[in-house]
Amino acid sequence: MIIWISGIARICFSRRTQRGKERSGSFLFEIGRPPRETKTTVILTIHTIIKSWSIFAPVKLSLLLVSYNSLVPLRSCLRSVEEAVRVAGFAVEVIVVDNASGDQTLEILSHEFPGVKWVANDTNTGFSKACNQAFAMAKGEYALFLNPDTVIPADALEKTIRFLEHNPGVGALGVKMLDEKGRFLKESKRGMPGPRTSFFKLFGFAALFPSSPFFAAYYAGHVKEDESGEVDALSGAFLLIRSNLFRELGGFDESFFMYAEDIDLSIRVKKAGYSCYYFPLVTITHAKGKSTIKDKVYRERFYGAMAIFVNKYYGQQPLKAGFLKLGIRLRHLLAGWIG
Repeated sequence: MIIWISGIARICFSRRTQRGKERSGSFLFEIGRPPRETKTTVILTIHTIIKSWSIFAPVKLSLLLVSYNSLVPLRSCLRSVEEAVRVAGFAVEVIVVDNASGDQTLEILSHEFPGVKWVANDTNTGFSKACNQAFAMAKGEYALFLNPDTVIPADALEKTIRFLEHNPGVGALGVKMLDEKGRFLKESKRGMPGPRTSFFKLFGFAALFPSSPFFAAYYAGHVKEDESGEVDALSGAFLLIRSNLFRELGGFDESFFMYAEDIDLSIRVKKAGYSCYYFPLVTITHAKGKSTIKDKVYRERFYGAMAIFVNKYYGQQPLKAGFLKLGIRLRHLLAGWIG
């Protein structure tokens, strides 16, 4: 029996020992690495033998990323993912869809991370469409949409999946996010955008009263940053969802090129009878905007997405829609003026 399992190990390491430069297989087949490049027999520990059975296990989690000119942050992200996969104790697949990057993201990183499934698009199809494209290839019971400018801790996958397994009423889950300086990112948890919540955010009341359920509803002020709880909307930077639910909902709405698609999905998760849950027991780093150039194109897409959202959810309420569109227009003009 032990000899048979050792044979499996040698097959897994064959790409490394025979070719020299490439690392062992896929995350699904990661059952331990030799300490150095050698053709000597690998001595398996009991832990390694047990982990080798993951070769035959169904995929528990599909981790899905979309890249666009994000070579450097994506490399850091995938390194953190590698460690989290080792700790997880279940089968994970990683799929990256590259939206026609001009910085050789795919050409360089596909060699550094041969276990990742890489997909090259000829054009930038947008975040929502590329996410749906990645999900169409996914086999996992759960799907995690992760931004390339994030770094996750080693226990992130194990903790979040375990929580969903023990809480069947939770459809989607988000985590606590910090920027590179360790500051809490308020978009880790959000409320439903509406006239009142948007007004208080636009005129600074949400910032003045960050813990107020009334004034800070835009950022789910009823839930403290270190407190778990249900919220209206989650961030797409780290959005874990049950695959059957995502499939039932039809995925991300592709009318959103990027931005607001995560809020829209959260709303539909709740309408389907599930909750969206903020889970601060896992904290990730999100180098917010590091993979995005905030130029005129960015502003058009960002505020354009807000307008699409308003039309979708408030189109039958002219007064609310008009108020929200006015606020969006003013913010757009202000952002263009500031530059």
